[in-house]
Amino acid sequence: MSGGAEGSLAASFRRLIAATGPISLAHYMAEANARYYGSRDPFGTAGDFITAPEISQMFGELVGLWLADMWHRAGQNAGQSGPVHYVELGPGRATLARDALRAMGHAGLRPQVHLVEGSPALREIQREAVPQAHWHHDLSSLPTDGPILLVANEFLDALPVRQLVKTAQGWRERMVAVDESGGFVCIAGSTPMDAAVPEDRREAEEGTLIETCPAAAAVVQEVAGRLAAQGGAALFIDYGHAQPRTGSTLQAVRAHRKVDPFADPGEADLTTHVDFATLAPLAQAQGARWLGTTGQGPWLTALGIDARTDALSRAAPHLAGEVAAARHRLVSEEEMGDLFKVMGLAAPGWPQGAGF
Repeated sequence: MSGGAEGSLAASFRRLIAATGPISLAHYMAEANARYYGSRDPFGTAGDFITAPEISQMFGELVGLWLADMWHRAGQNAGQSGPVHYVELGPGRATLARDALRAMGHAGLRPQVHLVEGSPALREIQREAVPQAHWHHDLSSLPTDGPILLVANEFLDALPVRQLVKTAQGWRERMVAVDESGGFVCIAGSTPMDAAVPEDRREAEEGTLIETCPAAAAVVQEVAGRLAAQGGAALFIDYGHAQPRTGSTLQAVRAHRKVDPFADPGEADLTTHVDFATLAPLAQAQGARWLGTTGQGPWLTALGIDARTDALSRAAPHLAGEVAAARHRLVSEEEMGDLFKVMGLAAPGWPQGAGF
């Protein structure tokens, strides 16, 4: 069992569990990811994983053009007064922001830039890429004086989830305990959790497991409320499912390989699939328009990634193979095209978004 150093997060968890009993999976995941993201740059080939903006500039460019298109078709063109705010949640290295802002500029839109990022290490990298940005620890300090154009790419998947399992005694929350060898294991808690399960799923058979993510719900609700009050549009892009499902989707990635989520807390990226099926109604309840949820592949194709691939290949023929490979990775059903979903939201009165 690794992670046994006295100052490690694993050791802290063992002490806490010994003193107070098993902790929730949500607690475990929140603390582990806070330690993980606060201490390193996990992106790129030298890190633990690669996100879509790092695969190709085409991704960020098309996101930027989608936001600019929404802005212009809503009538908020450059001749009108008042600021517009580009907001990104969990911007990583700011590769997406840089590419999206460049594309927006070509389309005549130059918004103020706001990056929601809690990691000091990543903020320094972002400052190099987008020096004009304003930084925020959370959504609460974002401006309220104009529409927001928001994107969250692979942000919701790292938020902590609760896992609820149907036992012979009813629904219980999955908790993290320590076994005889000192390893972390999941067990069913003792507190009844039936009231936390949607009514239409409470009679599921024994052994059924469902995941809920209160943190993701809170983020989407706050963004939707801002859209309804301020105007604007938002894109949430992540791997997940558009229809309700059961079973655990918890996984850990380190050095581009899947590893045991309970082996070294704080040393690997913990994620779960985003349940887009539950998020859309929450956004609508806050007054925002749900534009749709679709696969990343069809969405990028509808926005013109094929034409952009051709243009980049003509401009740099020696890179045509790399550009084609990047396009394939972004849109193919066997790669990111189907697993990754795009959910669009907009303010009341704003147009339908392209690709939905």
